[in-house]
Amino acid sequence: MRPTLLQGHERALTQIKYNRDGDIIFSTAKDQHICAWFSHNGERLGTYHGHQGAIWTVDVDPTSTMIASGAADNTVRLWDIKTGKCLKVWDFNTAVKRVEFNEDGSKLLAVTEMRMGFLGTIVVLDINLDVEAEQSNEKVMTITCEESKAIVAGWSYLSKYIIAGHEDGTVSQYDAKTGEQLDNVKVHDLDITDLQWAPDRTYFITASKDKTAKLINTRDLEVMKTYVADTPLNSASITPKKDFVILGGGQAAMDVTTTSTRQGKFEARFYHKIFEEEIGRVRGHFGPLNTVAVDPTGKGYASGGEDGYVRVHQFDKGYFDFTYEVERQARQQQQQQQM
Repeated sequence: MRPTLLQGHERALTQIKYNRDGDIIFSTAKDQHICAWFSHNGERLGTYHGHQGAIWTVDVDPTSTMIASGAADNTVRLWDIKTGKCLKVWDFNTAVKRVEFNEDGSKLLAVTEMRMGFLGTIVVLDINLDVEAEQSNEKVMTITCEESKAIVAGWSYLSKYIIAGHEDGTVSQYDAKTGEQLDNVKVHDLDITDLQWAPDRTYFITASKDKTAKLINTRDLEVMKTYVADTPLNSASITPKKDFVILGGGQAAMDVTTTSTRQGKFEARFYHKIFEEEIGRVRGHFGPLNTVAVDPTGKGYASGGEDGYVRVHQFDKGYFDFTYEVERQARQQQQQQQM
């Protein structure tokens, strides 16, 4: 897979998002602007300027009409994709670390940082789908995370639950209408760094600094699969059409000891979703992978690194032809021959 290298950011990438059709990629970084790219050739579609701090998060609505972003300037901003116009700014007490639209784009959640005496929160905003209409100032629901701050959160199927991943390694399930906490389960030993959905949102994947990613059932928060890596993970994504998950991470240079061999390990790692085995790696970044996103149509994936680059990969024929059973039999034969 030859990657398309996207050079539009001057600092580390924080999040990458595909639109629903998989033809546009949105990327955010610590350099205060959002870039939009055509996924098939890497051509830049536009840049969105307005934030006054590192941008942590971006999401695109289901119709590719609007994007939302959250940043260290304590704001969430709503943008018209076509014109680049900022439609609305919501102010918060602390930095906004994650935003996500629900399935029909009528609501947006924002995860705020715990800082300066303020507790971390998950705030829900109503979104008017008409770009000409005025957006409401009102924050329709606020969930306060008293035990451990939420780092990531998202909407389940039918917008029934809000699922959040916390700093203490727990996953919480909230009623999306009332904000009441329905369940809280310890699934990781360290911070949860990412949460991404399966296409139908009935299950999701988490990544953690404890070097594991987990596949979790939305309804009862049961851990269904665990993928073990050898480096802290910053991101994890589920591929549609094929039974794989892609994990990204790597230790920053300052966290790697001088005695460590193969410093960093900055690769995208592919695991078989069902059998939990690693089946391949893709190299290229010169620093930790901070974000991994999969094209919803199943044609490829993109990764964003500490090195400031977005690398877009279109899956080749070998990826679609790959069958786990054939691979496993070949490996068994090889082992027998060596014996």
